Order: sequence, then structure tokens, then C-alpha cells
Amino acid sequence: MTMYQMQIPVFSKLPKTGTTIFSTMSQLAEEHQAINLSQGYPDFDCSPTLIDLVYKYMQAGHNQYAPLAGVLSLREQIAKKVNSMYEADVDPQTDVTITSGATQAIFTAITSMIREDDEVIVFEPSYDSYSPSISLNGGRPIYIRLQAPDFHIPWKAVKKVMTARTRMIIINTPHNPTGSILSAEDMEELHHIVKDNNILLLFDEVYEHMVFDQKQHLSVLKYPALRERSLVMYSFGKTFHNTGWKLGYCIAPAYLMKEFRKVHQYLIYCVNTPLQYALSEYLEDASHYTGIGEMYQEKRDLFLGMLEKSRFSFVPTQGTYFQVLDYSAISDEKDIDFAKRLTSEHKVASIPLSPFYSKKVDQQMLRFCFAKKEETLRQAAQILCTL
Repeated sequence: MTMYQMQIPVFSKLPKTGTTIFSTMSQLAEEHQAINLSQGYPDFDCSPTLIDLVYKYMQAGHNQYAPLAGVLSLREQIAKKVNSMYEADVDPQTDVTITSGATQAIFTAITSMIREDDEVIVFEPSYDSYSPSISLNGGRPIYIRLQAPDFHIPWKAVKKVMTARTRMIIINTPHNPTGSILSAEDMEELHHIVKDNNILLLFDEVYEHMVFDQKQHLSVLKYPALRERSLVMYSFGKTFHNTGWKLGYCIAPAYLMKEFRKVHQYLIYCVNTPLQYALSEYLEDASHYTGIGEMYQEKRDLFLGMLEKSRFSFVPTQGTYFQVLDYSAISDEKDIDFAKRLTSEHKVASIPLSPFYSKKVDQQMLRFCFAKKEETLRQAAQILCTL
């Protein structure tokens, strides 16, 4: 018997939301001691140099609140970085805000821009924070399915769903979970669609450094006509292999960032101070991030090379550290059921793709994270080849 004799009625703002598939599969992996290729984090450590820098700045006394927008030296390094990579002039004073990870930045951007009955175009399969953030702010997600097997955007479908209520389009490139990336033609189509209206763009570019096969990440920052209406999200955790630090940033023109910061100050105010100083110094050496794509391509190629003899089919991922595998030649089970059985019986954990859809579309595909040590990938691939 609980000590509480009554419960106050609660009217959930997210009545259809339960435990995420990421938590479910990671818990299942731990329970069955499976190789965990489900949740998107590395099983190797970040740079010892970066860890030493954090300690250095803690010892130096940088342990109190940071400025609301973030430590200025870090914002300045970010401005230099995007200018070098994307030829974008960014004002570190007005255009950059340091956030507690990219997910917080996404929520802050949506909260600051979306009002009751606004419509937001979301491409599916989609990262799971987009739609709840829209709904919590009274907006309405409008879903468009990316087209398999390469998961490209059907631009004609975008035009068809646009209305006077369309306030924002959310674009994720490189794309989680499918690994697709936008092309120059995609950016031209997007510009054509929004040039004569007031639609905002939210670009999730957290995997910017993970693009393969001599392709380039086409940041929206490279396109001035699009950038002037865009809020762009990035993640230090993804880039520097320390997702638990929960540090990211948003870049936006000053008139949008002004509204972003209004929400940011009441949501968290500021983020971890010594980490910001450490990252500021670490970013001074561009080699700390320019070789990341090559490193992850080696891991992708190793993993897929070992799977060539398996019964899985796949299109090599173009970006991120995720690979989608089609298991339709192995089983006709629903993807969630197959993913759970793969974890419990064969000891390899993945993420089914259907939870990334609003209506749980089942294409018999699983997402595997290859941000792992070589021995981890070899062990997992050996098991998958036995199916």
C-alpha cells in the first residue's frame, strides 16, 4: 500500500509517448550482455588531451556560471571553424549560442519559433525529439516519408503539403537514422520552395564531420539565401566522442538568435563552464575534427566488408555513424520483434526503424551504430553472418 491515498488527474501533454526504443534496446542489451550497436555512442574514449584540458580549466577556477550565450572564446572558435569550412561569416557575439547538447538546442529553437496551430514539415524516419517538441508547443507535425532505398526527399510532396500555416521545415543532414545526405540539387529545390514565403528552416547537422566516399557535407551555412532563415544545430558530443558531456551549439542570424536566447535563458540559462573553456582551446587545432570522416569510413567499410557474406542487404551509408541493414531475406518478423530476438538470442543489439515513423512503418530494416572499436565490430559482424 502506497502512503498516498489519492492521485490528482494528470492530462498528459504527450499521451502517446512512453519509454523510447533507445532505452528499451539498451536495457535489453545490458540484460542479455549483448554487443550494443543500438544507441548512438562510441565504445571508445575521447581524446586524453581534451580530458586534461577540462581538468586544467577546473583547476584554474572556471567553475561558476558561464555567460548565457556561452564562453566567448568558444563562440569565437566556432565562428572561425564555420568560416573555414563553409565560408560563412558568423558573428560570435550575436549568432552563436552554446547549448546542453543538440537536442536541447532543437527544443529551444522550436519553442522560440512555433506557436499554436503552426505546421512543421518533418521527414520520416526522423530523430525522435522533433515531433514531441512541436506538439508540446502547440504545433502540428506534417510528415513526409523519405524515399527508400537511398532515402531522398520527395520535393514534389513537400510542395503539396505546404499551407499558409507552414511555419518551419526540419532537415537533418547527414540523416539519422538512414545515413543519407543532401545534394546540391536538394539545396536548390529547398531554396525554390521557400524563397517566396516566410518559412523558417531548422537544420540538424550534428553529424557534419561524418560524410564518406569523397562526398562533402553541404551545410546550410554555405547558402546565404537559406542561412538567413535557418537555425542550425551542432554537437560536440558526436564530434569528439563524448556524448555524455551533452554540449552543442546553435548558429542563427541575430534576429532569430535573439528569440532563441529568450527561451534558452529560462530553460537552462547556461552550460558547463570548464568544458567550454577546454573545447575552446581544443578547437584551435583543426586536425582534431578534420580527420573524423576518414576514421568512421574505415569503421563503416570494415563492418560492411564483413557483412558481404551475410544475408543482410544494404546501401552503404553516406554519413553519420549508422548503417541500415535490410533483414527481409532472413525473417518476416516485425522489425521490433526481430531486433529484440537478435538481442536476446544472438547477442547483438540494434534499433528497429519503425519507431522513427509516426505510424510505425515497418520496412524490415534495423539501424546499427558502427562507432565502435574494431574488435566490437568484428564480433558483431561474425554473429550477423551466421543468421
